Amino acid sequence: MSEELVITEKRGHIQVLTLNRPEDMNAFNTALASALGEALEAMDSDTDIRVGVLTGAGRGFSAGMDLKQFADGGIDAMPNVGERGFAGITEKSCAKPLIAAVEGFALAGGLEVALSCDLIVASEGAKLGIPEAGVGLFAGAGALLRLPRQLPYSLAMEMALTADPISAEIAHQHGMVNRVVPKGETLAAALELAERISKNAPMGVRASKQLIKDVLGVSEEAFWSFQRPALEEVFASEDAFEGATAFAEKRDPNWQDK
Repeated sequence: MSEELVITEKRGHIQVLTLNRPEDMNAFNTALASALGEALEAMDSDTDIRVGVLTGAGRGFSAGMDLKQFADGGIDAMPNVGERGFAGITEKSCAKPLIAAVEGFALAGGLEVALSCDLIVASEGAKLGIPEAGVGLFAGAGALLRLPRQLPYSLAMEMALTADPISAEIAHQHGMVNRVVPKGETLAAALELAERISKNAPMGVRASKQLIKDVLGVSEEAFWSFQRPALEEVFASEDAFEGATAFAEKRDPNWQDK
């Protein structure tokens, strides 16, 4: 029996997803992309899971697209998965919070996968880059959209044009990476962060994630009507009343995600 391409493991209310092509530096071929898309769909469908952590087996997170597959088939061989896009994540991630735990490197499409997550924990000295211009391509899976939103314009431009990576420390300095931790400790740090998130009301967390993702380009005047559907749903939920009651009774809330 072949090994799982995405290993899934439940840890309480947290789902750990591990990219499992270590001999190929977790490069995305069609099979790995499909497996990740399916794992994210399953995570969103599991009512017991509140937060996901995405990491990679072996010495790094992911080196991006499998160039061997691309060289054999060209653009039609790119590992895209329907509406989910490249790697099964870059155009549609998941409704629940997702944390990337990046050891060693996240390069090309690998960085674009990490940028598709909501938070990034990286190891000291990890290399983060979009080297596509050096192999005749450009970063076509979201980095050119997301990097200028998370880094200074000039730094994002330099990464794209030179194809040189930056360190996790530089990315953290500019806010793209949430935590920089010693090598070998990214998963533990990501799980600690996930555990903190999982203590909060699931509906409120999902609504907060979606509003922050969608609010760019929305004016302050338009924002209030923009957020109203989410406000009406969350503030009228059973969990909203449970949260207020638990606070008044000085006890931990019992979230039902309703």
